[in-house]
Amino acid sequence: MKEFSAEQLQQYLNDNETDPLLLDVREEWEFDRCHIDGSRLIPMGQIPHHLDELDPDRVIVVICHHGIRSRHIGIYLEREGFEKVINLSGGVDAWARDVDPAMAVY
Repeated sequence: MKEFSAEQLQQYLNDNETDPLLLDVREEWEFDRCHIDGSRLIPMGQIPHHLDELDPDRVIVVICHHGIRSRHIGIYLEREGFEKVINLSGGVDAWARDVDPAMAVY
């Protein structure tokens, strides 16, 4: 699993023609408060029930509030055979601080 800072993820999104899946694993109330545009919400506890909906050939960027839950899900995805996993270090908190200062924080 790769670890990207918020700035690295922004650069990756700008440089690649194929969009990764931005997989937000926070709870719905957190997602409603703020999220990265284009993200798909599947709360952490529901990931095992939605695994068949995820494409193992697609790059998946896992996102949470600070990067801890997402790292755990990234490890889980790798154990399930997903090889193109990126964890957003610092989560949406870092994204708001370093990339999108207009984003709400909590």
